[in-house]
Amino acid sequence: MLSYKKLFCFALSIVLLMLSSPILIAQPGGYYYQIKVYHFKTPAQEGAIDNYLKTAYLPLLHQKGFKNIGVFKPVETDTTDRRIYVFIPFKNWKSIETLNASAEQPNSFAANSQDYTNAAYNKPPYSRLETIILTAFITRPQPVAPKLTGDRAKRIYELRSYESPTEALHYNKVRMFNSGETDLFDRLGFNPVFYGSVIAGSHMPNLMYLTTFNDKADREKHWDAFGKDAQWKDLSSRKEFQNNVSKADITFLYPADYSDF
Repeated sequence: MLSYKKLFCFALSIVLLMLSSPILIAQPGGYYYQIKVYHFKTPAQEGAIDNYLKTAYLPLLHQKGFKNIGVFKPVETDTTDRRIYVFIPFKNWKSIETLNASAEQPNSFAANSQDYTNAAYNKPPYSRLETIILTAFITRPQPVAPKLTGDRAKRIYELRSYESPTEALHYNKVRMFNSGETDLFDRLGFNPVFYGSVIAGSHMPNLMYLTTFNDKADREKHWDAFGKDAQWKDLSSRKEFQNNVSKADITFLYPADYSDF
């Protein structure tokens, strides 16, 4: 058994790690983000989800004062696991609790989507509903709606997910972003919407962020400039920031016609 002295030292080290972590320090005005992922298989399910989001769920969120709700679909469709992503920014944790407590209550919009809200057990509108909760980076505490000028139908939204081998290396990757990587995205005009650390989800430890582009060519041009930038070369070559990502996922998305952005 651990002695009281060793136990105290162990507990103190954990507390110090938490206090030094850039993602656990409270940030005034810092947002929480929820990403809901609807997994489905058939066009009928897609139609039911779209109708529910467009005529019931987003109007409910707007009525409650939520802004910049994003609804996205993958550019490349996996026919075995099709998806719709819904991004919701929350000003504080209490607003998440309040929304979850009221979202299932009867409301005036529910009548517009009976094939979703009152779906039969053998005719569900989706195969699975996944929820991811994130806390905003301390250097980017709020979401920013993208300022794009291109055709909406051609836009490319790039959702990236960086998993790390351990919590400590995850904190290290977040610190890397907060040490200049987010500034680099701003300077090069990546139109980032959010950066967040996953605090609840099936893939952890993990961080996610969303950048946006007018079209595919615009995306390629920006990433080419990023890779050649002296600031990135310096940041990525630092010994302190090595081996902090074990898996990276990139999902190219486009906005639904009823998405806020």
